[in-house]
Amino acid sequence: MKSSVCVGPPSAGLLLVLVCCPLLGLVQSASSNKAKDPHLGDSDPQRCMRHHFVETITHPIYKCNSKMVLLARCEGHCSHTTRSDPLISFSSVLKQAFKSTCSCCRPHTSKLKAVRLRCSGGTRITATYRYILACNCEECS
Repeated sequence: MKSSVCVGPPSAGLLLVLVCCPLLGLVQSASSNKAKDPHLGDSDPQRCMRHHFVETITHPIYKCNSKMVLLARCEGHCSHTTRSDPLISFSSVLKQAFKSTCSCCRPHTSKLKAVRLRCSGGTRITATYRYILACNCEECS
């Protein structure tokens, strides 16, 4: 990764950070391209949605070069309504008295990605992870 020194007026701080850190620029452009869920609308800024962040991947044992990658996580609120319905049983033993339902912010679609780390001695190690493409409110388990 190319390092550079950023110098400029304080008002240009955001622009300078984007010029000096290309991955941060990817975070901003990816965040502005979020798919909008027509069922949730845009009125709640805390709604369930994908959030991007940059993580440095390093091997926990071997001496390898680290790599910065763009990741995503699901975060936010789903419906505030939870429900507990009584269950009917025809047995004298009622194992579970209620069925509760709630929704959680979870990954809806994702894809497998891989990053190759170059290690000492010329070996390469592959790290894999799931990159979240979209988030949804789904029933909690």
